[in-house]
Amino acid sequence: MADSSAQPIAKYRSDYQAPDYTIENVSLEFDLDATATKVVAVSTVVRQAKEISDLVLDGEKLELLSISVNQQAHQAYKLSDGQLIISDLPERFELKIETQLNPKENKAFEGLYQSGEAFCTQCEAEGFRRITYFLDRPDVLATYTTKIIADKAQYPFLLSNGNKVDQGDLANGKHWVSWQDPFPKPSYLFALVAGDFDLLEDSFVTQSGRTIALELFVDKGNLDRTEHAMASLKEAMRWDEQRFGLEYDLDIYMIVAVDFFNMGAMENKGLNVFNSKYVLANKQSATDNDFLGIEAVIGHEYFHNWTGNRITCRDWFQLSLKEGLTVFRDQEFSSDLGSRAVNRIKNVRLLRSHQFAEDAGPMAHPIRPDKVIEMNNFYTLTVYEKGAEVIRMLHTLLGEQGFQAGMKTYVDRHDGQAVTCDDFVNAMQDASGKDLSLFKRWYSQSGTPVLKVQTHYDQNKQQFSLTIAQHTPATAEQEDKQALHIPVSIELLASDGSSLALQVNEESVSSVLELTETEQTWLFEGIGEQPTLVMLQEFSAPVKLEMDYSSEQLLLIINNASNTFARWDGMQKLVSIWMKQAVAQVQAGNNLQLEEAIVNTFKLLSEDSAIDKGLLAELLTISSENEIADGFADVDIDAIAQARDFFIRSLALALPEQFVALEQACAKADKQSLAHEDINLRSLRAACLQYVAYSQPELVAAAYFDSPTMTNKLAAMSAANNADIEQRAAMFRDYEQNWQHDGLVMDKWFALEASYAKEGSLARVQALAEHPSFSMENPNRVRSLVGSFANNNARHFHAKDGSGYRYLGEILRVLNTQNPQVASRLITPLIQTVKLDAERKALIVEQLQVLAELEDLSKDLFEKVTNGLQQLQA
Repeated sequence: MADSSAQPIAKYRSDYQAPDYTIENVSLEFDLDATATKVVAVSTVVRQAKEISDLVLDGEKLELLSISVNQQAHQAYKLSDGQLIISDLPERFELKIETQLNPKENKAFEGLYQSGEAFCTQCEAEGFRRITYFLDRPDVLATYTTKIIADKAQYPFLLSNGNKVDQGDLANGKHWVSWQDPFPKPSYLFALVAGDFDLLEDSFVTQSGRTIALELFVDKGNLDRTEHAMASLKEAMRWDEQRFGLEYDLDIYMIVAVDFFNMGAMENKGLNVFNSKYVLANKQSATDNDFLGIEAVIGHEYFHNWTGNRITCRDWFQLSLKEGLTVFRDQEFSSDLGSRAVNRIKNVRLLRSHQFAEDAGPMAHPIRPDKVIEMNNFYTLTVYEKGAEVIRMLHTLLGEQGFQAGMKTYVDRHDGQAVTCDDFVNAMQDASGKDLSLFKRWYSQSGTPVLKVQTHYDQNKQQFSLTIAQHTPATAEQEDKQALHIPVSIELLASDGSSLALQVNEESVSSVLELTETEQTWLFEGIGEQPTLVMLQEFSAPVKLEMDYSSEQLLLIINNASNTFARWDGMQKLVSIWMKQAVAQVQAGNNLQLEEAIVNTFKLLSEDSAIDKGLLAELLTISSENEIADGFADVDIDAIAQARDFFIRSLALALPEQFVALEQACAKADKQSLAHEDINLRSLRAACLQYVAYSQPELVAAAYFDSPTMTNKLAAMSAANNADIEQRAAMFRDYEQNWQHDGLVMDKWFALEASYAKEGSLARVQALAEHPSFSMENPNRVRSLVGSFANNNARHFHAKDGSGYRYLGEILRVLNTQNPQVASRLITPLIQTVKLDAERKALIVEQLQVLAELEDLSKDLFEKVTNGLQQLQA
């Protein structure tokens, strides 16, 4: 076992203390070299503490060259465990620190590193300490001036935050550029990029008449894949002005796309560094989902300019302050530009299939954690997606007008500050006058609440009684739970599908009920017949529901609910009832049968020409194995896979004419544009191909070979993959031959190969790790192959012989030292397995114990391995 004295130490939110010193401004000079970059940092430092104290700066993987205070060499310092501790300091002084670093060997991609031949940085959360010794914490806000020196021929573009203020040439073939950012920011928002790129230029005129220069930098040869990203940026700037009244503040906005990046993108002030996945797209190389993803991520990073940059986090426990709010904003952006119903459904799918599992797993935490060992481990779906749901609940409770008033108060009150989640909720409360003190529990309580619903109808009094009880199960780090403030949006349907008016004490009431106690009852009057209750319209809260529905009630909801999300959710419940029964039948060794009522429901939907095509695509898409597993207390991987396969195959063979006719109609009507009407048509066609593959596989092959667009090709490949049709091999071979030169496009191929559920799956994945397009050093490649196998190929990853677990364990041991951030994200499907059988749990424990024994186990993995073992061995 690794030396326990060397184990990482947890930090607690309750221990927060303001820094003894702050930094008002910093001047940085970089002399770039692949193996020996020199950095000179000159900072104005001011003591904030009343008593004289040491200045403690963070540093990692640095060679310290010199220190001076007020232009005099300073010797009163020591280096200790990743910190530079400086003594004998005046109250206000100039601190100059010279360091040297090796970007080429930085495979963790934190701080300054090389992506291909270019230099770039990633400083969130704690990467700036790999550039220079600094107060690397978000509550130290300084203005930055950055001078970059590099070889002019090799690095013609030298970029940093803010506005360009000067540039020049040097005699030795080098050149320099200076940048100045006038807005105080924490060190995590610092950015530098140097390289030779193709450049797309444009401009945007703000609502106040200012012209902003827009520049998008990509690797040479990729300029034809940048137009959509630029258009998305301009849409985001326009939308933020119109919806939130927020205008961009610098003279220039730059985006740089790089291939080697741990995250999706980074909102550094004025210079966003992006994973190329979320910039590069044209119809030949990208799918509609890629285009929509680019739109959302471009928007997300731009929206951070105000919700994250101008107003930032006091400490990293407050991460959801910026991320939850900004995810909500990018979701609204996508919904306003596209299909609100489809966007909402996709967001809820992600929440149910992955975030709910996080809530039930060993890393369960509130959206504002109380304890952290490695901050990178809290860039989670809980902080981001559940955090966005908490913001959405505020919007539901306050309405658009009240929410916007709260946003204005928040911005006016805290611009230029590092603040807390409480500060945000207080602004909402003060602007609206609504008491949100109970609502704040969402920030401190982990787990997924469960709502238990009971109803009673009194025909004589024409009254309908609704009782809702809330309960949040204990989580790994938090036993006791309190009642939450939960908005519950409902509808009552009559037997003819019409919506019944909601009245209490002869007055109309809102459809949004506010559950604030452990149990509450509402009594609705004037209800002339037994109604069907529609719960959680628009998924008004991130909760689970315990409520018995009959098939007849669900069919009424699917066909008549006024809220499109509720219609889709009714279908999920209908399928879920069958799945639970089918899994029991599989376990008992009985044959399965698909009820005629379900077949008829799908038949009627497929023949309904009036239904929204995007919604129909979602209705026809059967929940993933992960989503289905969430509904079980004990998960039987193989039985779930068998039941789901049977459902899709049986439906396909029961309605071949309907699915073929619908697929062909979509293909004919599609104008191949990025208009949302056409995107919905292609989405519906893709859903139909999943069924067509079982009856007419030649049509799936035709959809691949006859289409010039990546969307249709990938839809056909996915259908061929899942149905395992004969034509699959030719399709995948053709794709590989055409795109093996482009790693980003090959990621889709790797992902499909890794999720291919045919026997020998693991051996194929292991062989593909030797493919010339694959690289263990590239996070995108690793996620596409290894991540897809572990997350999307449950029956082979969870193989009873433990081979899937051993394989992931081997990969994690490599990444532990090479790129701990990626390793930490990949381990998730290995530790969120508390519902599995005892035999599989024992096999997982073996792999976690091997990791725990590593002498050099990273902080990133230590936290998850330790928590995983604790829960599995409890």
